[in-house]
Amino acid sequence: MPFSQPTVIRSRRVVLPDGERPADVLIRDGKIEQVVAHGSPAVGDRHLVDLGDTALLPGLVDTHVHVNEPGRTEWEGFATATRAAAAGGVTTIIDMPLNSIPPTTTVEGLLTKRKTAEGQAWVDLGFWGGAVPGNVADLEPLHREGVFGFKSFLAPSGVDEFPHVEGPDLEAALAEQARIGALAIIHAEDPTVLAAAPQQPGVHYRDFLASRPADAETAAVAHLLDAARRTGARVHILHVSSAAVLPLLRRAREDGVQVTAETCPHYLTLAADQVPDGDTAFKCCPPIRDESNRDALWEALGRGEFIAVVSDHSPSTPDLKLLPEYGGSGDFAAAWGGIASLQLGLPAVWTEARRRGHTLADVVRWMSAGPAELVGLTGTKGAIAPGHDADLVAFDPDGEFAVRASGLHHRNPVTPYAGRTLTGSVRSTWLRGREVDTGARPFGRQLTRPTTPAAATSAAPAGTAAPATSAATAPSDRV
Repeated sequence: MPFSQPTVIRSRRVVLPDGERPADVLIRDGKIEQVVAHGSPAVGDRHLVDLGDTALLPGLVDTHVHVNEPGRTEWEGFATATRAAAAGGVTTIIDMPLNSIPPTTTVEGLLTKRKTAEGQAWVDLGFWGGAVPGNVADLEPLHREGVFGFKSFLAPSGVDEFPHVEGPDLEAALAEQARIGALAIIHAEDPTVLAAAPQQPGVHYRDFLASRPADAETAAVAHLLDAARRTGARVHILHVSSAAVLPLLRRAREDGVQVTAETCPHYLTLAADQVPDGDTAFKCCPPIRDESNRDALWEALGRGEFIAVVSDHSPSTPDLKLLPEYGGSGDFAAAWGGIASLQLGLPAVWTEARRRGHTLADVVRWMSAGPAELVGLTGTKGAIAPGHDADLVAFDPDGEFAVRASGLHHRNPVTPYAGRTLTGSVRSTWLRGREVDTGARPFGRQLTRPTTPAAATSAAPAGTAAPATSAATAPSDRV
């Protein structure tokens, strides 16, 4: 599918790598050709999109998304997840290796997932592999096939087909990933600490919070960092909810351990005392903690201690969430854990970031440039810069909206943000210079791990689109 005509997108608020300023962004053949002065004669006769005071951001890169297809497509799927991503200003996602069946723990599982995703993606997407007990021999072949790294759980994942690693299995997986130069991404909670915590079923969030104590995170992170020291593996701590792990990460970095960490919008914008009894839309693991912990996460984010803020978008069907409004019991212990927020992460983070004195440039660093750096896509994604893909977002930083289920694009419209008023509205999203129209044919590409830090390759040849047949019915709207 050919790219649209040469275009310029103009804004008085373009967020560039060196700060925010008025500029014209010149686009040709899906790439950013130049960034020039606002109103520059270099625009010539290009098609002009003038955003006025609406901000222009690079498309967000979300490296933590559970699409769940195939196998649990009733939870989420490529068509619905990527449509939600585009609506939220996310132009690249990296799909997690579990909750789909088969999981992405073998090359066969990866190829099944790639085939399933063909023609369904409204944004670009890549895939993580999984490191589980017994699949060390599969890691190098998966790495050669272009997965961006390997996810492991240190505690039970919740699904039988993706068991957690411990002891010799963890050491073997990390040693192999160090050997092949792969990134290990880790869900870090300690199963022994979890088993010893009080387990009280029921509708009270405080009881669920007590069952997933902060000590479970610190114990797991300490154990992982020791293993990383021994093996030389490069490790990334997923969805940090407890600020208590931060001193461990600082000391490890001082010791030369290659470790990064991420946190998520729900840990930055929600707090335990806000969770109503029985509202299991708030359940996730590790859990949303108290307000003082949230403040500490923000302080660390401001100091640059997190490389990324990503969604951990992990939806399920309403019956598994046990929500009372769907006839469920509201039992936090029994409900499926996971926050659905792919479409809402940008405004949620911006709402709180602005209140705390942060800028749009900060949010871009956390949600676009940082995640792109994590997975080696800094040459093509994560910045408005010449040579990068023209993945762009028109974002009104002053626009307010109330979150309504009817406005959500992910398959099951369950979210803890329902009813909240958020500040910041995505007006348009462009993928490689073309405005995303979910009433048209999807043209997202499948990405593979770049062989050099500067560039990524595409599963589709340059200048071509993914197959256009979608397995889901899309609403006729433009995002």
